Amino acid sequence: MGIRKKSSKNPPVLSHEFVIQNHADIVSCVAMVFLLGLMFEITSKVAVLFITVQYNVTIPADGGPEETTVNYFHYGLKDVATVFFYMLVAIIMHAIIQEYVLDKINRKMHFSKTKHSKFNESGQLSAFYLFSCLWGASILVSENLLSNPVSLWDGYPHTLMLFQMKFYYICQLGYWLHAIPELYFQKAKKEDIPRQLVYISLYLVHITGAYVLNLNRLALVLLVLHYFVELLFHVSRLIYFSNEDRQTGFTVWAVLFVLGRLLTLSLSVLTVGFGLAGAEKQGLNLAEGSFNVLFVRVTVLAAICTTQAFMMWKFINFQLRQWREHAQTQTLKKKPSSSKSKSKKANGVNGSVGASGADSPRARKEKSS
Repeated sequence: MGIRKKSSKNPPVLSHEFVIQNHADIVSCVAMVFLLGLMFEITSKVAVLFITVQYNVTIPADGGPEETTVNYFHYGLKDVATVFFYMLVAIIMHAIIQEYVLDKINRKMHFSKTKHSKFNESGQLSAFYLFSCLWGASILVSENLLSNPVSLWDGYPHTLMLFQMKFYYICQLGYWLHAIPELYFQKAKKEDIPRQLVYISLYLVHITGAYVLNLNRLALVLLVLHYFVELLFHVSRLIYFSNEDRQTGFTVWAVLFVLGRLLTLSLSVLTVGFGLAGAEKQGLNLAEGSFNVLFVRVTVLAAICTTQAFMMWKFINFQLRQWREHAQTQTLKKKPSSSKSKSKKANGVNGSVGASGADSPRARKEKSS
């Protein structure tokens, strides 16, 4: 009874356990402060920096009359505040998905601790990848980036973005920044933290780099391609946890993973190595947002190629580990069957010896007497 009373007590306020259990409510209160700030004139100017997308530019549409205008956006330091607010929103959405979807499934399936953490990781990433993939694909279609690949480098620098494009990058940065405190909130294992920090850092570095260098169009295509392949992997892993015999999704993912790396390298070399190298505007101009110099192009290509090589190396190691585990399970299955066959042969030999002894002349003589 004493143990039950101790476990039923609420943890001390502001303790580690209290923050972990109530982090979603705490973050919701912080986000609500910014929303309430919009209601008062004194704080509205500050609250707007966190909630709304900044750096609006109004341009006449297609050189027409001033009545028909289009709102564009560019980036700046104020975006840091906006990214921070949507990082809070990502933490709240993470807690909602965890509590109302994943935890309910975990109670029904009764997973082990290892499968429990992997299921939560795949469930959260599947929701994010699906949302980002659909949203990014809609932007690609609306801006005709797929039907006109030349637009990936034509007219560089692409300093002006439509609202959907800029808000997409704000949400991407906010999500991957929220993944860092989630390691603490979700009580991630010490051995899993380095692996997760590596891929979180890779996402942040590449997305921020593309955003700052005005390579937002190329990055959007590569993100949608990458998210689609990763979505297939995590959905396949969720299906595998429900039924371990269903592994077809991993085979499809393996093929698409290799094709995705080849497409990523091809588009990167085509855009940065050839398209920007032959563009009209060359040189470094911070005022215009142009970074089209040889050093930047080589650095961008080196970063992309290094990341793709690292991912292929991890992929090959993963496949080799799976093949070794499969070979070990096959050998373990063969050993009992071989021992059973040996025992059957031994029983057959003993039976034949017994039968031959029964039919021997001495036995027939004993029977006749």
